[in-house]
This record gives sequence, structure tokens and C-alpha cells, in this order.
Amino acid sequence: MDLPSHLSQHDRAAQLPLVTKDARVILAEPMDRNRNDEVLSALRDQIAAVGERSWLADADEGSTYRWDDLTERLREAGASPARLDRVGTLADRFDRPYPSLLRLRVKADVDIDFAPGQYVTLRVGDTPRAYSLANSPTEDELEFCIRLVPGGRLTSNLFEHVDVGDRVVVRGPNGHMVLDPPSSRDVVFLATGTGVAPFKSMIDYTFETGRDVVDGEPRDIWLFLGCGWEDDLPHREHFRRLDAEHDHFHFVPTLTREPLLTDWDGETDYVQSVFVAHVAADAVAGARLPERLAEARERAPKSGVDARIDPASAELYACGISAMVSTLVRAARSVGVPDSEMQYEGFG
Repeated sequence: MDLPSHLSQHDRAAQLPLVTKDARVILAEPMDRNRNDEVLSALRDQIAAVGERSWLADADEGSTYRWDDLTERLREAGASPARLDRVGTLADRFDRPYPSLLRLRVKADVDIDFAPGQYVTLRVGDTPRAYSLANSPTEDELEFCIRLVPGGRLTSNLFEHVDVGDRVVVRGPNGHMVLDPPSSRDVVFLATGTGVAPFKSMIDYTFETGRDVVDGEPRDIWLFLGCGWEDDLPHREHFRRLDAEHDHFHFVPTLTREPLLTDWDGETDYVQSVFVAHVAADAVAGARLPERLAEARERAPKSGVDARIDPASAELYACGISAMVSTLVRAARSVGVPDSEMQYEGFG
């Protein structure tokens, strides 16, 4: 469906018809990796600090480990609560299914037009679920990034049974969180996990259509993406390429658990705190921030990005875990982002 070019993306989203079409899977590939060897090595190091590395082998049951027995042995050996937490985090990573993060692309029998940021309902068999589209509407395919929900009917089907060539049903588009018209404002995207999907669509569309430059001036475009582990970052290499290609695109991943496995020296705090740390000093100096974010304004960012965000001249989009989005919106208001310049969606 052709729409007049003068329509904003909000007008465009409102006028797109809701359609149901059959589609064929053309790509289904993991975005995470099996890191169990790394996890076991890190566990041995944690154990060795208070006991013997062989304790891990003692807890081995072949396909898994007696984690409760190991934890109790470590506790009796004097392991600190922090160390026990680290062991528990590593154990959870070892036990999680692989793959747990899937990149899926489908080709509908007839093109489904959508505005960047919208979502569709994907049905496999008799089970429908809503997923944000992760690619630009300039493409003739539909892309999704999907996190495995243990016990979830649709995600279990997708991860265990769907393969290239399989048929699925797509209904859509839906959703009102779409790009504002191009302006001189900088753009800030904040997401956790697969909440980045609609922002990948928006970012790709912005660069493909030249909306990153207004009246000859590049707009700073920020993407803050929070996850536990590095391989939990959806489309991480794509965003890193954009960061390398464009001086005004700033990809800031923040990983709360990755230092347990690697020498990760980037951001490790929650995404809302990392955002505050990148706001211009004069904007945060007198801001009445939530208590848990107040200390973020005192620390230097670890991202290596020299630019800072002027909240009064920025538009902000947030998507992810509801608790993060709620805290972030309060922080954004506190530092001066106008309500009229914020769009956000929460889940979980």
C-alpha cells in the first residue's frame, strides 16, 4: 500500500490496514552461543578461592550438577554471600537452554507494510504471539528477535521445531510507538534484551532514509542496551558496525553479568543508570533523581563515548522490562526530557 510521503510515521501507522498473510521462514539462527565451558572454568575459579576445584566434579551428575549441594559446601567453607551469588548466577547460565535467543526472518506471500517500531502477531500452529519487527520497512521481509520463554508454547515451538521453509501466519501491523518526524533533536533509544527490536527497525530506517541528518546537521543517535551477558545483546555486531561507520551513532551496551566470564570493561550498571551517567553535567546537577540513580551522576561513563546528552533537546524512546522503563521515565523527566518527547513500552 502506497501512502503519501508527507504523512508522519504516526499518521502512517494509523492508516495502514490490518491484514493476515501466510509467510515462509527464510532464516532461523541463534544469536547467543553455548558458553558452558567458560562457565565451568569460571565456577572452578570461584570455588578455588575457598575450597578445592574438584568440588565441582563431585557435584557432577552427568547432564547437570547438584548446585544446592555445592552451594552448601561452599557456605560451610566460609564463602561470602557475594561469592555464593556469583556461583548461583553462573549455575543459572549453565542450566539455561541453548539456543535462548533466536533471529527469525520470514517472507510473507504479499508484502505487509508497516511503520518502524510497530509489531505483528506471529502464529505457529494454533499459538499466536505479538512480536516487534526488527527490520526497516524498506525491506520486503520481516525480521524478529525472540527470547526463549521456558515452558512458553510458541517460543518452545519456534526454538525446537521451526526451520527454513516452514509456513507461519503473520497478522498486523499494530502499535503506536513509532518515530516522530525528523527534527533537530537528538534521539535516545533505551532498551533491555529483545526490547531493542523496534529500535533496530527505527535506527535502520533512520539511516537508510537520511533522517539522521536534518538541515545538513547530523543528529546524535544513542542506543543504550542492557543485558546480562554479551551474547544476550540482540544484533550486537550490526550495532557495532553502525557505531564504527557513523560518528554520530553511539552504541552503549551495558552487561551486568559478563565480567563473571570475561574481562569486559564496559558498562555494567542498569541501563537507566548508564543513561543518567551520559547526560550533560549541568542537566543532572540539580535534578531530583530517584535514589537508586542519584549516584550515577557522580561517576564517569565507561563507554568511551565523549558526547553527552542534552535532555532538553532530545527525543527519547524506551522499551523493555517494565520496572526499568518506569524508573527510566522518572529519571528522564527529572533531568529535563519533555513528556511530549518520550515514547515507551514495558513488558514483564
